[in-house]
Amino acid sequence: MFPTQSQSNSDSPSSSSVAVHSAGSVHRIKFCQWCGGPAKHEIPDGEEKIRAICTLCGKIAYQNPKMVVGCLIEHDRKILLCKRNIEPSFGLWTLPAGYLEIGESAADGAIRETWEEAGAEVEVISPFAQLDIPLIGQTYVIFLAKLKKPQFSPGPESSECCLFELDNIPFDSLAFSSIFVTLNLYIEDVKSGKVKFHYGTINKRLGTGPSDIRAFTLDYHLQV
Repeated sequence: MFPTQSQSNSDSPSSSSVAVHSAGSVHRIKFCQWCGGPAKHEIPDGEEKIRAICTLCGKIAYQNPKMVVGCLIEHDRKILLCKRNIEPSFGLWTLPAGYLEIGESAADGAIRETWEEAGAEVEVISPFAQLDIPLIGQTYVIFLAKLKKPQFSPGPESSECCLFELDNIPFDSLAFSSIFVTLNLYIEDVKSGKVKFHYGTINKRLGTGPSDIRAFTLDYHLQV
């Protein structure tokens, strides 16, 4: 259904190229977030990766992936999508989703993001997909959810919200590869008669943007 690394060309990122990309982002850290001292960039004792290390207080700045949480909401056999009113991917369609906040569970964050982007009150049913995107340091966790009330309206980050029948989802106008993969997996599950939980790694092609939604391979796809 999706290209895998073994099927794709050499443009797909290897683990070494992802590591180089990560090292490049480390070099953008110029100052310590704790004391403001200048940072040096080297491999600390006992570690394997280049880190930004404060030359004054000695603290190490570790960079960790960000978690994006959201909801796949089906209502009357239709899927709720939001048209983005912000960059990146302005004007393209997505599931209601966003960054998890400190102090939230993944499910609570997905419920909050759905309210903020779609004005919809939802009940989480079950996790549906975890999709890692190493090149950009993100992990998506998408939950199946249902509307508590049949009302929704766009929030500040959305210009429209709409229910789409499965056959009418605007796949050529989706915002991100993660959403493209999630919706395709869901439709495939619905057609098979069993909705499963999916895990996979989306390896984005180097040099592509967020809205280059087909510039990826889906690797390590597991389903339960």
